[in-house]
Amino acid sequence: MDISVVIITRNEAHIIANTLQSLQKISNDIVIVDSGSTDETVAISKQYQATVIETVWGGYGVNKNMGIHAAKHDWILSLDADEAIDEALQQSLLQLDAVNDKTVFDLRFKNFFCGKWIRFGEWGFDRHIRLFNRKQVTWNNAAVHENLLFPEGVTVVKLKGNVLHYTVQNRQEYDAKTDHYARMNAKKYFDAGKKPVSFKKYLSPLFAFLQHYIFRLGFLDGREGFIIAKTTARYTFLKYKYLNELHQHAGNKNSSDT
Repeated sequence: MDISVVIITRNEAHIIANTLQSLQKISNDIVIVDSGSTDETVAISKQYQATVIETVWGGYGVNKNMGIHAAKHDWILSLDADEAIDEALQQSLLQLDAVNDKTVFDLRFKNFFCGKWIRFGEWGFDRHIRLFNRKQVTWNNAAVHENLLFPEGVTVVKLKGNVLHYTVQNRQEYDAKTDHYARMNAKKYFDAGKKPVSFKKYLSPLFAFLQHYIFRLGFLDGREGFIIAKTTARYTFLKYKYLNELHQHAGNKNSSDT
């Protein structure tokens, strides 16, 4: 089965070679959709014979769909720049035969925090559908937390092997990503007309921490498990904080316009 790989990038020179190296055996068509990298991301991608589309940032769903449309093959493996595949997943992909277009493939993720494999908590039981046929499946156009759109009657198949997700390299990067995603998700809620609810700003972070650190055994990952659970709680708090700020700003603007 011929597979195209689609990856969106921006300033991923520190990790993109590792990702591309892991894909060499399974695809002759790797499409990079780059939104303004100022480092060596584009040059490194071209060294691995990837097709590079240089464009502006339109949102996660929009940029991923741009890569899908440019791919040579209908079967699409959608990855992020910091997601490599292990040898077991390589073999699973190489052994795939032609299947129904409405089949999608569910992949297990091994998530790494500053080089440590996180086995429990929010990151420890991670699976995502990332291999699909573009005739049947596409991404929605959400700016953040994009989702795949499936046809009726889809069949989900789990593959052996892992996507190796080297999610953050240090605490500073993690904190910056948390703030960035909180702001983007708050804007998504605001655009959808969602109103801020005061108690959610305080109770939702507490619930998030307890869920991932206690109930999903995040404490078994030691110090890293605590950091991840605490940061998830912080993300939840910031999301509602920024949503409230957007509504306040909109209210003040409307008042000044009248």
